[in-house]
Amino acid sequence: QVQLVESGGGLVQAGGSLRLSCAASGRTFSRYGMGWFRQAPGKERKFVAAISWSGDRIYYGDSVKGRFTISRDNAKNTLYLQMNSLKPEDTAVYYCAASDFVSATRHPDYSYWGRGTQVTVSS
Repeated sequence: QVQLVESGGGLVQAGGSLRLSCAASGRTFSRYGMGWFRQAPGKERKFVAAISWSGDRIYYGDSVKGRFTISRDNAKNTLYLQMNSLKPEDTAVYYCAASDFVSATRHPDYSYWGRGTQVTVSS
């Protein structure tokens, strides 16, 4: 299995940027489809972005298209999420996840999860 640890969250003003990282250890990182999800207080966990094993397939949730960019560096066993033009509604705990599928956008398709990193966007 793979272990995932997120970092890079914090407090930022609306319109600002943050870059999240997810460090993977354990089994070969490059064999997993990877994704980012987020969960706001009292709400369900929602899909943010996903990237395939090789990075040739990328998907975004509608609310982040054009503002967020997912990427991965298989040599460094790291997944990234560049978040620009942040809005207060982006406030949530952000989770990194690994899937045995080439790429996946559904929460049940992910088997491994990090503990999350808090992102707070002030207005």
